[in-house]
Amino acid sequence: MELHDENSFKIRSYQSAVNTIDRGDASIEGKSVAELQSIQGIGKSIAEVIASLQENGSHMVLDDLLQRTPEGILEILEIKGLGPKKVKILWDELNITSTHELMEACQSGQVAKAKGFGEKTQESIIQALEFKAANQGKWLYADIELSAEAFLEEVKEKLGVSKIAFVGDFARKMEIIDTIELLVGTDHPKAALQTLDSLENIEKDQKHSSPFKWRGKIIAPEVSLIIHFSSENRFISEKMLRSASKAHLLYPLENNQTLAETIQGNPEVNSEEDIYTKVNLPFIPEELRDGFFEFDIAEAEQLDKLLTLADLKGILHNHSTYSDGKHSLRQMAEHCKALGYEYLGISDHSRTASYAGGLDIDRVQQQHQEIDALNKELAPFKIFKGIESDILLDGSLDYPTEVLASFDFIVSSIHSSLNMDQKKATARLLKAIENPYTTILGHPTGRLLLRREGYPIDHKVIIDACAANGVVIEINSHPWRLDLDWRWIQYALEKGVMLSINPDAHEMDGYLDMKYGVLVARKGGLTKEKTFNTLTLQEMERYLQSRKQHITP
Repeated sequence: MELHDENSFKIRSYQSAVNTIDRGDASIEGKSVAELQSIQGIGKSIAEVIASLQENGSHMVLDDLLQRTPEGILEILEIKGLGPKKVKILWDELNITSTHELMEACQSGQVAKAKGFGEKTQESIIQALEFKAANQGKWLYADIELSAEAFLEEVKEKLGVSKIAFVGDFARKMEIIDTIELLVGTDHPKAALQTLDSLENIEKDQKHSSPFKWRGKIIAPEVSLIIHFSSENRFISEKMLRSASKAHLLYPLENNQTLAETIQGNPEVNSEEDIYTKVNLPFIPEELRDGFFEFDIAEAEQLDKLLTLADLKGILHNHSTYSDGKHSLRQMAEHCKALGYEYLGISDHSRTASYAGGLDIDRVQQQHQEIDALNKELAPFKIFKGIESDILLDGSLDYPTEVLASFDFIVSSIHSSLNMDQKKATARLLKAIENPYTTILGHPTGRLLLRREGYPIDHKVIIDACAANGVVIEINSHPWRLDLDWRWIQYALEKGVMLSINPDAHEMDGYLDMKYGVLVARKGGLTKEKTFNTLTLQEMERYLQSRKQHITP
């Protein structure tokens, strides 16, 4: 509507309705036009649109707007930093209607000359387009997980095989997946290939396939697909060779052989455990076979101490309708309790985050009163009073000292001015870490996987500072973030830093993301002992009280 200069009052009405639906408690599913109109912020015309969308999947208003909008313009709208007004300028003044044309215009300097753009904006557009191109065809593990598992079951059923498994990056549960790989154990690969060709949701790459390898893609969701074949009696050894990284397979062992050579020398083993036993090691889970540190912790007998989801006693860093959450404080607390956790850390956005309904000081006090009342009602379950305090440009936190002191804990995070160089970003974080009220450093790089690169930081300097100041580092479990990156967990452990698995939940279902935080934590070798929120309620109370008592006003 903004692209086509529709009535500004109508645009505000739609935005208001969206906000009501996103942040309200009322459901719109299955409601009649009359029932929808009873929801505050939804008038008759918008109610009719919602009803039509539910019944037909579209509406004539939407159809008309889409018909008048080139498909490439919708793609340009997805580029960070380009809102409808700027996209309209590109369309009207430079006749740009695709990302390809946009890149060409940026490279020739035309975009920088357009009204409201400039060299800096042009460069950021180029970076965004390059980032998008580099990640084309890639998926977050969390987004592709269920589809991949359903596809494996379909192939297993159609082929009538018992030996089938994921291999490659998916088997190791890497956070980003560009190809799904399966290994099928069968002594009749020709017949299996013919059956695969009959499946509807896959498309074969005839040129690059062979009698022992099917190549192509799954059509929906679109992702590259490779299906390998092995004889049934070599299935285990082939699975190990195709699921582990090259660095894991080439790791030198005590007998002067690599793991790959051991596997190749025992092609018909009965189990993966047998291979590790032959080299005097305990079984190493697939997700750890990346070639980083897994052999060290295996030899140190640390594998059985790795974190599990069941080890977590509470959930910290969560949002409610006090800021930009979908569910109320009561709903978030009751659902957390129902999941079996002992405590909830509520940490809505601070006042600078006005775009996310950040809490001014009066709202902080109001929330604290509600928390006190809920804690009496829900005991022994407890809600800890937290805030996700914005780290301002100079590194300071987003409230005066007396307000910071009113919280049980503080998650300090950067949300604005993300285009910093490494020196500025690191200095900004250092000042926040040194603030005595910072309990947890939230999503340290601010990255959004496949959407936005994080700001560059000196990880070692930041981790060292957290160690020196007793600050916990977050592993943000949201599949878009998974930040701190698991590759830095070992360094944090070496420095004695505690890590916290936080879902950054903005709704009750957001708690389910904890499993992805645990997954990457295990990939990084995180133990229960060094995980902050494995502390029991009583231990967490003592820790937070002790930390506050040692702060000098």
